[in-house]
Amino acid sequence: MKSIRYGFWAIIGLCLILVGLSNQGPVTVRAMPDALANLLGLSSDVQLPLFVVMFISVGVGLLIGFLWEWVREHRIRADARASSRQVAALKQEVAALKRDQQADPDDVLALLGEAS
Repeated sequence: MKSIRYGFWAIIGLCLILVGLSNQGPVTVRAMPDALANLLGLSSDVQLPLFVVMFISVGVGLLIGFLWEWVREHRIRADARASSRQVAALKQEVAALKRDQQADPDDVLALLGEAS
């Protein structure tokens, strides 16, 4: 099973290396439009290889997706915590009832014990 997992990750790594090697051309990344940059007097141009831009974009997209799902599932996690607290309280109540039942002998058994 480990060899299948390692093979899968090796194929993914090989694909990423091939994408990186085939997209080495430099691209200009701008943080704001030229008109706004000239107005503010900022130069926001960065020259990066295309594969770096692609990998950063995929990484940021994954992070946004994970954050979105984490926020969306907040209600589910809150319900699960409430349910686990309720289960713990019920377990404590059952344990207390069992202790009380063992401490108080049954009336019929008490009468039989007195008769003998």
